Amino acid sequence: MRRPVRSRPAAVALVVSLALGLGLGACGGDDDAAPFSGKVLQNPYDVPATELVDTDGDAYSLADSTDKRLTLVFFGYVNCVDVCPAVLTNLASAMTRLDDADRDAVDVVMVTSDPDRDTPEALRSYLDQFDDDFIGLTSDFDTIVEVGRALAVGIDRKDPGGHTTQVMGVDPTDQAPVYWDATTSPSQYAADIHSLLEES
Repeated sequence: MRRPVRSRPAAVALVVSLALGLGLGACGGDDDAAPFSGKVLQNPYDVPATELVDTDGDAYSLADSTDKRLTLVFFGYVNCVDVCPAVLTNLASAMTRLDDADRDAVDVVMVTSDPDRDTPEALRSYLDQFDDDFIGLTSDFDTIVEVGRALAVGIDRKDPGGHTTQVMGVDPTDQAPVYWDATTSPSQYAADIHSLLEES
């Protein structure tokens, strides 16, 4: 369930510019521009400053520790056999399609939805199979539920994979104005990331 959020100027400007870009493309604007594949939220989610823990044991907040121009946030778990590895593979492939400037402006973060089993060591080993720059986060179950709820991700202890598989885009204003679903391809991610970084 989406919670009401307050808007901040930068996030609103980003949403408006993306919406205008989509509209112009549909009306025969720049034919060479790739269509935007992500879903733009009219009411961006506020990203909580709740402290989680990264795989080095350091405190990490999706609001306060995300200093890149774009942070992609995904909730998944190590023992997932289908959607999680597919999404992470697509994200890893997308990163290889970016030029150095774009790549340096993006972080990819996975928050475990199964903290009872996903130790920091297991999470680090898992993410390294995709990209050793990916950031893994954990905490106690209740804290992860709280963070997930703020981003419209419901987490069930008995079914760690029973939540939405969206990838949220977090901007420098600590809002998430856009998300991608599990069917997004590497080329679509790469094109969207480049578009977002150009607008930011």
